[in-house]
Amino acid sequence: MDSEVGDFPAGASGQETDVDRRMALAQEWDRLVDEARELKGFEDFLLPPALDSLRSAAADGPVAVVNISRWRCDALLMTATGDPRSVPLPDLSETEVVTKVNEYLGAVQRFEARQVRVHVLKQLIHAGDGKAAAHQELFVATREFIDAKTSMERTLCSVLEWLWDSVTEPVLNALGFTNAVDDRADAPRMWWCPTGPLTLLPLHAAGYHGPSNGGRAVIDRVVSSYTPTLRALVEARGARHDATRGERTGRMLTVAVPDPPGQPRLPNAERELRLLEQLFPGDRGTFLTGAAATRERVLDELRRHRWVHFVCHGDQNLRDPSGGGLLLADGDRLTVTDLGRGEHRGEFACLSACKTATGGVTLPDEVITLAAALHFTGYRHVIATLWSVYDPTAAEITTRLYERLTDSGTFDPDGAAHALHQAVRDLRERHPEHPSVWIPFTHTGP
Repeated sequence: MDSEVGDFPAGASGQETDVDRRMALAQEWDRLVDEARELKGFEDFLLPPALDSLRSAAADGPVAVVNISRWRCDALLMTATGDPRSVPLPDLSETEVVTKVNEYLGAVQRFEARQVRVHVLKQLIHAGDGKAAAHQELFVATREFIDAKTSMERTLCSVLEWLWDSVTEPVLNALGFTNAVDDRADAPRMWWCPTGPLTLLPLHAAGYHGPSNGGRAVIDRVVSSYTPTLRALVEARGARHDATRGERTGRMLTVAVPDPPGQPRLPNAERELRLLEQLFPGDRGTFLTGAAATRERVLDELRRHRWVHFVCHGDQNLRDPSGGGLLLADGDRLTVTDLGRGEHRGEFACLSACKTATGGVTLPDEVITLAAALHFTGYRHVIATLWSVYDPTAAEITTRLYERLTDSGTFDPDGAAHALHQAVRDLRERHPEHPSVWIPFTHTGP
């Protein structure tokens, strides 16, 4: 009995010490937060943003935040006037979104695996393995590649139609965008802010894309852009940087790796390089090509340039998205983590590379992509891709994009969304039944 009584006060004293310590730390935390909120620009530090501070996100067009939940799914619409309103999406469920994501990613990944297999076999035969067995294996692999491509196109069309019926048509109708727009220059703009697994699907391309679709497609009614959050869009709108600000210049940094180690060659990279050398000659452009395009050099030059264009292979690990990146000349990667460490204060970044706007499957709400990393660290406009793109198509999109952005005699990044929309819509009209050609290209920013 004495032992039990004697042990109790000691235990209580230890608990009281621990409680006192936690209370002291909590008070210190509150004090530090209060100090942070006294700093200019940090008045709402760790506070939910006020509605008025987010309203400017919709200054140039509405924003649709699409919420995915196991209980119900809705689109929260933010417009420049009036309060946000919710549009129920009764035909959408978290389970079905996950199913469609798996179908979509599975079809794309099977196609890419077959594509890589064909490339590897061609390389082996070119290197001297001319045995009949190798040629027979290539024949079989090529047939599997063709079958995988056909299956992928069918799956993509099915997913785009489902997205239209379940998500985008109800949103567009609620916003009053009910008809196709013939004059592309006057097409209204809107922003998509998907959440959860929906971040992996191409809302901007949803619809029916046959020859007589009757305007039942997002691309026929609006110019779509993405934003990872409402606050990111607000900050991007207010971040127009003077060309003479700081050390950054109005030069285009071009990073081109047409023949990276262990990867297929990009034959049309030279076409993009020639275009950019013509548009940004002399002191208007900085070019890191071939062996000069190392990770260290690229990171150093990014600090000095407001505009950047990448022509290289990209890759994304859906289970570890922060490790995805651009493949450079030294065999190293410029990763999401690398970009996230900096503060670039740039105006424009074009990623003419693969899978630069694809996020992860483990933390889809965090939107961990190369495009988002560049956007969060200061690049107002980011052109990126959802998956591997065809080299000739990437070169065509780049040509059309820059022709429009420089047609006034100066480079105007603020026209990026419209320029990309028109280029992609032209591609869609030529390849309506092959969405893999034109779906991947996206714009993030104001």
